[in-house]
Amino acid sequence: MEAKLAFNYDREADILHIDKCSPYADQESEELRDDVVARLNPSTGEIENNEKAPFRGQFHASPHGLSTCGAPHCL
Repeated sequence: MEAKLAFNYDREADILHIDKCSPYADQESEELRDDVVARLNPSTGEIENNEKAPFRGQFHASPHGLSTCGAPHCL
């Protein structure tokens, strides 16, 4: 059975955490992009946690709610 993902948002730090498990000290960190950090299982290299910061600025308001795209077809 696949692990369930937990989504947690730290409003004060503006970080979205996406976790398969709780972070632990032995995990290795890898910056995937300037704003995304992956935490890897040290034995398998599997991504167990992701952090996205800043998160709030990634969305644009539209009449239909929030969108991650600023293009006219998304608004």
